[in-house]
Amino acid sequence: MNRDTTPAVSPPAQARPNRHRLVKRVLIIAGSAALTLILLVSGSIWWLYSKADVSTVGKVHFENRLKVPPLADSRIDDQGRRVFGLKMQTGRTSFKAGQETDTWGFNGSYLGPTLRAKRGEKVVVNVDNALPEPSTVHWHGMRLPARMDGGPHQMIAPGTTWSPQWTIDQPAASLWYHPHPHGETEQHVQRGLAGMFIVDDDNSQQAALPKDYGRNDIPLIVQDTEFTGNGSFDHSKGTFASSGFLGNEILVNGTTAPYQSVNDELVRLRLLNGSTARTLNFGFDDGRTFSLVATDGGLLNAPAPMEGLQLSPGERAEVVVRMKPGEQTVLRTYPLDIGLNSWTQRFNGGADTFDVLQLRAAPTLNPSPDLPAVLAHLDLPTGNNPAHTRTFDLQGTRINGQSMDMNRIDETVTRGTEEIWKIANTDGSPHNFHVHDVQFKILDVDGNAPPPHLRGPKDTVFLPPQSAVRIALRFTGTSDPDHPYMFHCHLLFHEDSGMMGQFIVADPGEDAQQPAGGRNNHQHNHS
Repeated sequence: MNRDTTPAVSPPAQARPNRHRLVKRVLIIAGSAALTLILLVSGSIWWLYSKADVSTVGKVHFENRLKVPPLADSRIDDQGRRVFGLKMQTGRTSFKAGQETDTWGFNGSYLGPTLRAKRGEKVVVNVDNALPEPSTVHWHGMRLPARMDGGPHQMIAPGTTWSPQWTIDQPAASLWYHPHPHGETEQHVQRGLAGMFIVDDDNSQQAALPKDYGRNDIPLIVQDTEFTGNGSFDHSKGTFASSGFLGNEILVNGTTAPYQSVNDELVRLRLLNGSTARTLNFGFDDGRTFSLVATDGGLLNAPAPMEGLQLSPGERAEVVVRMKPGEQTVLRTYPLDIGLNSWTQRFNGGADTFDVLQLRAAPTLNPSPDLPAVLAHLDLPTGNNPAHTRTFDLQGTRINGQSMDMNRIDETVTRGTEEIWKIANTDGSPHNFHVHDVQFKILDVDGNAPPPHLRGPKDTVFLPPQSAVRIALRFTGTSDPDHPYMFHCHLLFHEDSGMMGQFIVADPGEDAQQPAGGRNNHQHNHS
């Protein structure tokens, strides 16, 4: 057998160094490209980080008189009911000179009138939908039957009317109304669909508090927004903004750069954080002390002096400020101190500051009496003998690991009972928690007694990352196994993404049924 004994031919000696140089050159080029990519990514992240905080402090000229929403017209019908009318409609609004923005509003192009009724009155609200798409109207903070609540099961089709009616049966409070279509609430609110609903009672009308609407009793719907160069809304969400849309300027009652003239020593500000994601930490530019007199669901037992007040989306508070003749002060928002890390803080608005509203006192002011030592006698649930204790874990855009399902009832509570709910934010992002139909009492925050601004009647509570609250709730309204109420995060991007659940109020022994209505139930609905 013949074998090829020809020796293998080795590459020339000079080829081996050339190959080494080629490999070395490739590695250098690859390393340089990787380093360049790392530097570009790092530089981009640093640029985003450095641009993520917003401040309008000292930059607002307060050149526009604050628009105060008008009180809604009403009439008493032949059944003794107070009847209001609201029309959801499209329009164009001039927020800035020379520019117009496509907007939505109630009875106008942006926002809506203030509805006002007294405890004990039966009210009817005829809601006409003149929008090009279905929507709803939810009465946030109101105690009323579930089928009148205006949640995602009470959709109103374009060209139809919904006429909920109920009896006002709760203490005086600053409530509000806004859309609640599942998956689209954020967009509908951002376009301008919101308004206030003030409830009065005998105690609030007799209390020595400023109560001249529009003069020394001022509603403030505070919203962050952003405009493009041509004046249209830009509600795009930032890359790392896990809480949702965060704007770069503030509207108050739809007014940019607003001022309010003050003619009385005391002025009452009914604050509503109507933003969809931004938590606002209110104070004054001169650090003055003001008095908190009411929270979400009504008056406190006594005025609480404070220098700062934090409100997350959906929360309300009433504060009274004392002014001196001829002085000016600016309502401002300050950075949040809620345990966020530097990354989360920056990209979720925690470092932002805004000049909100300038108060201008007249040279001579009408004298105002001192605030009363006692404002109201609260009747809140105690949590001493709960019929049930439930736990709600907030993580991502889920509650207890589940996303909202319009056809699933998550909880059934028994009418006439009190319960304790423990809400825990186990996420790295801020959340809050709103419960329909009830005003609850906050029992503790991370095991500690709640601070003064969380001791009044509440329907919405803010939860920083890795925090927990326990609340006591009383369910004494109407039972209805067919129509659920909602509980959800009121950061509307989270809500629309599935951070919502449903509960039924049932009589003892009664079972929850399939929810009536929904996104595909847009029929003409007179209730």
